[in-house]
Amino acid sequence: MNKIITPTDKEVFFPEDELIVSKTDPKGRITYANQTFCHVCGYSEAELLGQPHSIVRHPDMPRAVFKLLWDTLFDRREIFAYVKNMTKNGDYYWVFAHATPSYDKDRNIVGFHSSRRFPKRSVVDNTIAPLYAAILQEEKQHRNGQKALTAGFDFVVNFLKSRNTTYDELIISISL
Repeated sequence: MNKIITPTDKEVFFPEDELIVSKTDPKGRITYANQTFCHVCGYSEAELLGQPHSIVRHPDMPRAVFKLLWDTLFDRREIFAYVKNMTKNGDYYWVFAHATPSYDKDRNIVGFHSSRRFPKRSVVDNTIAPLYAAILQEEKQHRNGQKALTAGFDFVVNFLKSRNTTYDELIISISL
């Protein structure tokens, strides 16, 4: 499934009372996708299973946000985040995601679980989209991938420090 998808400017929506749910293994490969996920992203369950969750990653998403997400999960903590995803045909959709590690009986991480709901439009338009655009702009100033990621992550850290808050506090405060 290495087909390059060209992003469109068309946003797709899903009902506010539905949840997009997926599970992954520790490497981020999809092991479960509910019907809402399949319907919204345009992939069948068979097309999603075994694929990296990044199959729905939109190029407008800063790498630094995913670093923050994965660092938090591997630190054995849950995280809430706004994410712009891309469908099979290049359309996009926004979600407010809650992701948590999944454990075996010995408390080893065996995967991750994520439930996504429809986000507050005002939060996306007024806060998240402009913030992500600024982070992405910082990342794009660097040709080297690692330097881009570091610059984007530093941007996030400095943004949070300038507001005397943490990522978790920011996301919860704008989501209430």
